[in-house]
Amino acid sequence: MSTEDRTGDPGPAGRTLRALGLAEAPREHPLRYPGPWPRESGLLDGDRLLPLDRLVHEDRVPVLAFGSNASPGQLRHKVARFGISSPVPMVRARVTGVDVGVSAHVSRMGYVSASPLKAPGVERELFVIWLDAEQLSAIDASEGVPLPDGNYDRAWLPAPDVRVELPDGTPLPGAHAYVNRHGVLHDGTGAPRTHCGQRPLLTGLLMGSRRLRELFGVSAEQFSTRARADRLLCARGTRVFAEEHLVTSSGLERYVRSRRAGSPGAGVSSSPPRA
Repeated sequence: MSTEDRTGDPGPAGRTLRALGLAEAPREHPLRYPGPWPRESGLLDGDRLLPLDRLVHEDRVPVLAFGSNASPGQLRHKVARFGISSPVPMVRARVTGVDVGVSAHVSRMGYVSASPLKAPGVERELFVIWLDAEQLSAIDASEGVPLPDGNYDRAWLPAPDVRVELPDGTPLPGAHAYVNRHGVLHDGTGAPRTHCGQRPLLTGLLMGSRRLRELFGVSAEQFSTRARADRLLCARGTRVFAEEHLVTSSGLERYVRSRRAGSPGAGVSSSPPRA
C-alpha cells in the first residue's frame, strides 16, 4: 500500500528524515556542512519531519539557524545527546539585515562553521527553530555558550535591526542568534566573507595560507580529517586566522550582553532581554 494519501501527504513513513533526504549530519560528513536543510517548515519529531499546526510558539524561544542548526539530522543529534526527545518546530523565514558568514575558528567536527554577520538590506531565507528551556540549554551547550572559552555567545537581535518574517507574513519582534566570539573571516578586502560551502571554503583557505597548509594539509579532505577531534590543532588553526589578519568583526558584537549581567545565554525568554 502506498504511504501517500489522496491529499498528497506522504504519510508517516514518507516523512522520515531518511525518506526526505535530511538524515545526514555534518558531524558525520563534515565536508557536506551545513548539511541538508528542509524545503519547508516542519516539526522535527525524532527521526521524522511532520507538518506544523502553527508558526509562532509563544512558550518557546525563537533562534535563527545560520548553519547546521537548520539541518534536521544535526539538530536531532544535538538534542538527543542530552537525552531530549521532545519535538522542535522549524519555521522557514525571510530574514533581512544579516547574512551567513564564516566563523573565525576551526571546529573539532572537522569543518569551519557558519556564523551570522550584520548585513543591512540583505535578505536571506533562514530557519527559526523554536526551542523550549531544555532544548535551549542543550543547543547553548553545543555552541559553547556556558563556557569561558566557548566559541559562541547567544544574542538577541531585535527588530527593526533584523527583520524576521514568517511564511504567513507575521513579523517577529526579534530572534536569538549565536554570535561567534572569535569574529568572522573576511574576503581579503576587509569585508566579511559569506559561507560558500565547506569544500570550496577550505580549498580557498589552504591556497591562501602556507601556515594552514603546514597544519592541515593541502586539500579539503586532509583539513577535515586532521581537524576532527584534535582540539589542540583546531586551536592552532584558529590562532592562525587571527595572526594572519584574516579576521574581522561580525558587526553583531554589540548585541551580546555580558553573561555576568544576565545575558541572553543565561536565561530563557522568547522576548527581548531587559536592559
